[in-house]
Amino acid sequence: MGTDRDNDQYQRPLYAWLCRHAAPAVCAAGLFLAGCAGAPQAPDPVARTPVPAALPASPLPDPLRTQVVFTAMQMVGVPYLWGGRTPAGFDCSGLVQYAYSNVGLKLPRTAAEQLAASTPLTLEDAVAGDLLFFRDRSRTSHVAIYLGEGRFVHAPNGGSRVSLDDFSTPYWRTHFAGAGRIIPPG
Repeated sequence: MGTDRDNDQYQRPLYAWLCRHAAPAVCAAGLFLAGCAGAPQAPDPVARTPVPAALPASPLPDPLRTQVVFTAMQMVGVPYLWGGRTPAGFDCSGLVQYAYSNVGLKLPRTAAEQLAASTPLTLEDAVAGDLLFFRDRSRTSHVAIYLGEGRFVHAPNGGSRVSLDDFSTPYWRTHFAGAGRIIPPG
């Protein structure tokens, strides 16, 4: 039976990721809604601050990608189950299929089929919610959901659980085959 300390190893990265990536979006939404809540204010005739012609656009996270990542992160700790595609147990492609189905997108079942269904891109161009593919010899053998900054969530193998990992692990660096995109940008 796991201890609170064991559970803490799975929860800490989730909280850090949520604070880093989801909190700014929630704050931006709150500020937007707060601006809509009050009565219109008359401009102050004394205070004349010049307004720039165009404000720089701040990138907001795509809601579909955010939901895919959030769903996958909620599954951290779920046991690996070969052929699994529900929260009772996942294999790698089952986790991806489940997270994408949560936003209404139907993906093929295997890692190789998911690679064929995705638009290829480099790791440098990948963003949170894109897929990472790994090879074992000559075949695509593993898929993960990219979180950004070299980190990903996946169902690694038998006897393990859905977990977070990154490219600092030599195994993942040497077996990386490429990234793929299912959800177009924008």
